[in-house]
Amino acid sequence: MPDFSAIDYQTFKINGVYRQGGDGALMVRAKLPGGLFSAPQAEALCSVAEGFGGGKLHLTCRGNIEVHGLRGEQLPTVQRRYQAVGLTTRGACGGAVRGVACALDGGENSARIQLLVRRLHAHFTGNPHFEGLPKKFKLAVENGYCGARHLCQDLAMVYLGRDAGRDLCDVWVAGGLGRQPREGFLLAGRVPFERLIPLVEGVIRVYMQHAPAGKRLKHLLADIGEAEFRALLARETAGMTPCPVASPFDDALGELACPGTRGWIAVPVPAGRLAAADLRRIATIAATSGDGWLAVSRDQDVLVSVAADSDGAALREALQNAGLLRPGTGLRCRVCPGSAVCPKGLVPTRELAAQLNECFPDSGRDLEWAVCGCSNSCSGPQLADIGIVGARKATGGRPALFDLYRRTGEGFGTAVATRLTLEELLTAVGQLLHPVTKECCQQVES
Repeated sequence: MPDFSAIDYQTFKINGVYRQGGDGALMVRAKLPGGLFSAPQAEALCSVAEGFGGGKLHLTCRGNIEVHGLRGEQLPTVQRRYQAVGLTTRGACGGAVRGVACALDGGENSARIQLLVRRLHAHFTGNPHFEGLPKKFKLAVENGYCGARHLCQDLAMVYLGRDAGRDLCDVWVAGGLGRQPREGFLLAGRVPFERLIPLVEGVIRVYMQHAPAGKRLKHLLADIGEAEFRALLARETAGMTPCPVASPFDDALGELACPGTRGWIAVPVPAGRLAAADLRRIATIAATSGDGWLAVSRDQDVLVSVAADSDGAALREALQNAGLLRPGTGLRCRVCPGSAVCPKGLVPTRELAAQLNECFPDSGRDLEWAVCGCSNSCSGPQLADIGIVGARKATGGRPALFDLYRRTGEGFGTAVATRLTLEELLTAVGQLLHPVTKECCQQVES
């Protein structure tokens, strides 16, 4: 057994492992293609969380699942349990092609989108040619244009549908949030599926060869400009041959192989904080009353796939009888773990989300919210109707400070107020929403 106290965990990032702080605690992130996972995989996740992570799981906004509070000597057992059911952590963190995010909204395009997501996940996960990148590289597949998520990825494919038997996507690149948000630009329009993987490879190779260590693709574009980037990409992709995504087998199966074609039932998970015991109950119901598939939504809820031969009534009834469907659970708020477990987190995000829910239960119910513990913007505050970012940690008698974002157009949200105390923040949010009173804010703050 190696001496895990002497290991440089910086080198473990590529395997989905982050150090949480100076006490030796670790986070392990499972990389799920498009957020999808099966009931047996849910059992493995639950066993790891119960054995090593205090019985809790964190669902991320990109469709992955994290367990926090592990120790180094537990990693071999974690990896064995994950590998036994086909889960991987490779490339979930560090300088790699991260998990492919996508919108699991059902409908006629679901099968084609999931097919593309699976191919991308299989092609880039663990591929040594696309590891050791200057920094993370985020991919996403969007089902048409709705919201601004295609603008915040290193590379996003917007599915347009089929034309003359060919699947087509628009390709956007060089977007990102964080301290220096930058909206991506349209690289190529109406790209057929078989041209996507060579194009993605070319973009990643240009990024690998020309971006400084620690910088995202958006920084490279800021340095060299779009024209130079396109010239480099043209040289990199010259002579590349098509790479088929779909096969006759995939076409024959069609929607039959696609979870969620008949729809999803969402099980609310406030702040993405899920008890392993609850996930085990959800997975059991998914296996007996659904088709055995689950997913993590972009709102950090658990989705349960309706079986192809069902209308979902029995599945919904089973979830309701188990007390897992709680209508009116509050605001739709994405939340990163914040200062509770993340060394970069400046503020307690989960507590703030609970305060917002208590203060604005009705006026904010139809809006999309996001709370982030720092300027890294992991929960996508610039993509929400109302976004809140921790700007300063409470320390030495000084209060925590927050920045407030509002999104009203088609692009990113912008800061409408900065460096607010908690009381000032709640007042400012109330002024945006109108119906809340100052007394309510003061009551919540106390």
